[in-house]
Amino acid sequence: MKKMYSKLCMLVCLSIGLSACGQTAKKVENSSSKNESTELNNSNLKMETVNLNDPNLEEQWKKEPYYGKKIKVGFEGALCTSGLGVAQVKGFFAKYGLDAEIINTPNMLDAIGTGKLDATTNHIAASMVPAFNGVDMVFARAAQTGCRSLYVLNNSDIKSTKDLVGKEIAISGGGIGGHDHNIALRFLFRDGVDYKSVKFKPIESAATIQAMKNGEVHAAILSDQFAKKFVDSGELRYIRSITFDDDFKEEPCCTLILNKTFVEQNPITAAKLVEAHKEASNWIEDNKYDAAKLMKANNWGSGDIESDYKFLQTYNFKVTDEQMEKTLNQVINDYKEFGIITKDVSTQDILNKIYKPRKVK
Repeated sequence: MKKMYSKLCMLVCLSIGLSACGQTAKKVENSSSKNESTELNNSNLKMETVNLNDPNLEEQWKKEPYYGKKIKVGFEGALCTSGLGVAQVKGFFAKYGLDAEIINTPNMLDAIGTGKLDATTNHIAASMVPAFNGVDMVFARAAQTGCRSLYVLNNSDIKSTKDLVGKEIAISGGGIGGHDHNIALRFLFRDGVDYKSVKFKPIESAATIQAMKNGEVHAAILSDQFAKKFVDSGELRYIRSITFDDDFKEEPCCTLILNKTFVEQNPITAAKLVEAHKEASNWIEDNKYDAAKLMKANNWGSGDIESDYKFLQTYNFKVTDEQMEKTLNQVINDYKEFGIITKDVSTQDILNKIYKPRKVK
């Protein structure tokens, strides 16, 4: 099993992407950050410790390759990861002197790793392994909690994950090794169920309900938004959730991801971007009905203000750095147990490599 996961992890780094509320992708331009000289006059600066109140900051900022240039932000319109979109339309990027371009591309992690994007948000469950394996990216802060659950048919005899031994779980996001698979593994592990006693079957979300009705699979990891109409109609119920269950609902689901080279060459620009995202996240948390209306106005989310408002209420956009660090530690340790991440590297060393939170508020 571990050998299989080792091979899968390499595949994940090359191909995994986020699938939620997608729109037609735009063609992305090649990154300019890696075509610039890698020598930075601000070499003593770190994004984590840049003081944005420093009176000399503007002169230092002018030395960065990205000064005065557009930052390329990946956002596909998903409700749960809407911080970057809100930062653009509410003017938080502009407040920090940033000129941002919102780009929708099919594979955000590939685009981040190759420098075609400077920032995006994605599932921790999807991006942890690529970050560990050396994809050119770092986590800067949490995006929000919640958004996915493990569902069964409402008339099923399955009451808990323990009832899934010998049965099959449908996974859509990323297939084997993707975020749905990794979330399912954590549910099983937390409940003391041997994940090797459960089978996983990649199935697109749209085909999952019928697959359960046909007996092809017995449960499925689904977006709560996708599952809502089936829950409302009495067809589905959840038995485990990162959105609603007490042992998961405080964990951030997604993270703000920055291209690592971009961060190293442009620590001031990166620091401003992180602060703009934080302010946008705070605005969403404090103004959820207005946020739902903003989503509809920009053709994001589901297009239904009341439904989006309901789901925004299930997410926490003010996740602390302490919560983020605690979650990353737990995820890393869990992934070591599954053989997804090697036990040969300490959890703290992995954390230091992939997580670069702002230490100056």
